[in-house]
Amino acid sequence: MVDLNTAFAALADPTRRAILARLVQGEATVMDLAQPFDMSQPAVSRHLKVLEGAGLIARRVKGTTRPCRIVPQALSDIDGWLHDLRQGLEANYGRLDRVLSDLSAKENAP
Repeated sequence: MVDLNTAFAALADPTRRAILARLVQGEATVMDLAQPFDMSQPAVSRHLKVLEGAGLIARRVKGTTRPCRIVPQALSDIDGWLHDLRQGLEANYGRLDRVLSDLSAKENAP
């Protein structure tokens, strides 16, 4: 299970979210990931290190490169937490709807 605090801290940065969006398309090297950004490869590497530390990406050794990929389980863990939160909110709105409906019915009763 991913540490949600670390994962959300990593996702707080727009560059890291953009890197994850790129990695949805498939594995990429640091050079590939650095291209769309106006920053150095070492700066992109620092972002990758944060994402890797949060468990959101993994790297493997392929010759002289270390391609990065998304860790699907980490995203599933985050999605599961958000799903539980969403269900709680929907239950609250459902109860509020029932209370408002009951009040409206009482006001309109003869």
